[in-house]
Amino acid sequence: MTIKKLIDENGKVTAGIFDQPVEEINYLDYDLRTVMDRPRSRLARRWRFNQFQFVSAMGSSWVFGMALVDLNLVGNGFFYLYDFETGTMLEQSFLQPFALGTHIEPRPEQGMASFNKGDVALKIIAGAGGRNITVSAPGGIRVDLELKEDNDPLRLVCPAGYSGWVFTRKSAGLPVEGEVCWDHRIWRCDENTRGSIDWSCGFMRRETAWNWACLAGKLSDGRSLGLNLAAGVNETGMTENALWLDGRCIKLGVARFLFDRYQPGGDWHVTTEDGRVDLQFVPAGVRKEKLNALVLASNFRQFVGTFRGYVTDEAGTKIPVAGLRGLMEDHFARW
Repeated sequence: MTIKKLIDENGKVTAGIFDQPVEEINYLDYDLRTVMDRPRSRLARRWRFNQFQFVSAMGSSWVFGMALVDLNLVGNGFFYLYDFETGTMLEQSFLQPFALGTHIEPRPEQGMASFNKGDVALKIIAGAGGRNITVSAPGGIRVDLELKEDNDPLRLVCPAGYSGWVFTRKSAGLPVEGEVCWDHRIWRCDENTRGSIDWSCGFMRRETAWNWACLAGKLSDGRSLGLNLAAGVNETGMTENALWLDGRCIKLGVARFLFDRYQPGGDWHVTTEDGRVDLQFVPAGVRKEKLNALVLASNFRQFVGTFRGYVTDEAGTKIPVAGLRGLMEDHFARW
């Protein structure tokens, strides 16, 4: 069964975890109000709605990440590749005023997202069981990746602020095929490459800060492992925290991140209150960005590195994690 539209005929949204796919995020039908209960106009609903998508592919010796962001006042597209063998971070980032050239269809299961600026073209196409990711840019940059077997994502609607909400659809530990070409070098996916998908939108809090962890890889026993943890966002009575074992989603408890924000090269420690995650993260590279444009602001640090420790499955069996690649993020946003 598919949920045709997220917002019902009364302009309301139901918070919670959804087992069924959501076909359309019909956000313009939402009864958005001010904090004094005055209905907002259709134009206000359009301009207050934010969307972004992030996808990653994690090999044994490299990690690729790409994001498309539509904040209405500005559009952002960025992508990077970190090579563990050389310690090199390759990255490109582009801004477009008023989100020109930025298009994200509000359809999490079958929609298309794109960012275009000059000769740069980024695209994410959702389809049955996965995502196709393409990039074309000057400098010999060409990306063609397919994330597969996305059959059990976590879908969540969470209240945000006094009258807003966020919808997010996440999955990790997905098999990936394809390659990344950059300046005459090629990084190819193999049978151990795994990826993640983050599709998020909503009427978000004006100021938001969060920590986020994601890993995707293949365990020594051959099973696929994926993990998504967050603190500071999407945790109003529920969380977006989940573990994927061979593609099956297992919900987790509240996450806690221990790190020194002002010593960014140090190790991180992340746990969950249910005791099912206890991981150390050693950063190797970082993509960071600071923007302070009065109305909009962002202090963004996304670290690429290696996880070690353990996770625990539903049967209580501890699963060792050693040498799997992943991401850690520390982010403040005003939008």
